[in-house]
Amino acid sequence: MIRRALAASVLLVGTVVFAAGSLPVDAGKSRITATFTQMNVPVDGRFQRFNGSVNYDPANVAASSAELGIDTASFDIGDEEYNAEVRKQEWFDSKAHPTATFRSSAIRSLGANRFEATGTLSLKGKTQTVKAPVSVKTEGASRRFEGELPISRAAFGLGDAEWNEVLEDKVLVKFVIVVPAS
Repeated sequence: MIRRALAASVLLVGTVVFAAGSLPVDAGKSRITATFTQMNVPVDGRFQRFNGSVNYDPANVAASSAELGIDTASFDIGDEEYNAEVRKQEWFDSKAHPTATFRSSAIRSLGANRFEATGTLSLKGKTQTVKAPVSVKTEGASRRFEGELPISRAAFGLGDAEWNEVLEDKVLVKFVIVVPAS
C-alpha cells in the first residue's frame, strides 16, 4: 500500500516534467521518474508511457515552449499490486484522469545551457503553476533536457490522510526528455 502511494507521487512528479513545441519527444530515450519517501526510505517509480513535444530555440530561449502528457496508469514501482493501487481514486484516479499534463508558459535563460521552465502541471483534476530548473545539451542528432521538480502530494490530492504519517508530502520528479536536435 505504501508503494502504491509512492507510485502516485511519482506520477504526479512525472507530469510536471516538460514538453511542447514542434519536435516530438523520443519516449524510448526519455524517462520520467518520481521519488517519494516512505517511512524514511526513498522509493523510485517510473512512468512508462508519455508523449509531448519541445520547441527549443537556443538563440531565443524565451520563445521556446514545451508540452508533455503522461499516462497516469503507466506508473511502475516494480510490483503490479502496488501499481494497481496507485491507479485507484485515492491516488492518480487513472480512470477519471488518465493523463497528467505539463504546459510551459515561460522559459527563462539561466545561462550556460540552463534555463527555468515555468508552466502548469495538471494532475487528477487539479492544476498548479510550477517551475523547474532544466539543463540542455546536444548529443549527436538529439537534444537532451534534464531537470527535477519537487511537488506536493497534498496539492494534487494524492493519497488520503492515513498516508500522511507513512509518506512524506514531497515527491521529487526527475526527467530526461530527448528530442531531435534539428
